[in-house]
Amino acid sequence: MDISVILVSYNTIEMTKKALNDLFASVGNLKIEVFMIDNASRDNSAEVLRREYPNITLIENTQNVGFGRANNQALPHISGKYVLLLNTDAFVQPDTLLKTMLFMDEHPKYGMLGVKLLGRDGTLQPSCRYFPTSWNIFLERTNLKKFFKNTKLIDDLAWDHNSVKDCDWVPGCYALIRKTVIDQVGLFDPRYFLYYEEVDHCLAAKRAGWEVVYYPDTTVVHIGGESAKQEAAISSKSRQIEALQIESELLYFRKNHGLTGVLKHLLLNSLGDFILFLKALIKLKSPEDILFNLKRAWFVFVMFFRTQFAQVPTR
Repeated sequence: MDISVILVSYNTIEMTKKALNDLFASVGNLKIEVFMIDNASRDNSAEVLRREYPNITLIENTQNVGFGRANNQALPHISGKYVLLLNTDAFVQPDTLLKTMLFMDEHPKYGMLGVKLLGRDGTLQPSCRYFPTSWNIFLERTNLKKFFKNTKLIDDLAWDHNSVKDCDWVPGCYALIRKTVIDQVGLFDPRYFLYYEEVDHCLAAKRAGWEVVYYPDTTVVHIGGESAKQEAAISSKSRQIEALQIESELLYFRKNHGLTGVLKHLLLNSLGDFILFLKALIKLKSPEDILFNLKRAWFVFVMFFRTQFAQVPTR
């Protein structure tokens, strides 16, 4: 088997069907197997998938177990040389599978590969990213990044996207991973319900000696946020569920940077919220806008204690 493909479905049946149809149109002479984990969708996704795609392996959950945990459920069954993580709102091109697999075959130092991601309108999306730090998150949130131009921001787009580039991490909407990497470091840490699981996984792979690469010679159209918005309100800027994003961020910093690292993150997070509070106050914004960041700062500390000092997930 060349590639084992894992998708997680959650209330996106029409996009899921398009993602699968585009995937099968990209197979060519490759041997693939497809695993779909349905996270208790309410739109009859499982019924439609059973009826229209009998050749895929469908795993049905009775509740939403989260993105990373759902992907992990396929691991006991896979037999491919590579594992492809593919979102149900990510649409490959006819050449995507073959090109990315051949590149990995020719470059054995790379353990993971991502591709050029485009929005529905053709807008370039962050496709090769730097690891989050308490400092670059602080600069991004407060917009103080313009004063620290040498800092590597997570979503830096100022580079040639037509060239192969080594990355810290690639988004999990299309991530081709060597099975040997998964055998060595596993797939996703089940502590993350949503967000930061692929960041954490790439960091684990790099610490184990593997490299992560951006491959530019094929594209994947990625819509983004479709499953998340079924679960709760998502912010207009990041399209992330705020509470889950905050929780995963705390878990990530505690796991990978220790107690000192997560406390530093809390300190800079609070400073950032205070700066944004002062900006809203100076600009005479509405009381709701003025108090928003103070409430957010308080909520982050609440989540820190609810997660037992950023060690245990809340769900």
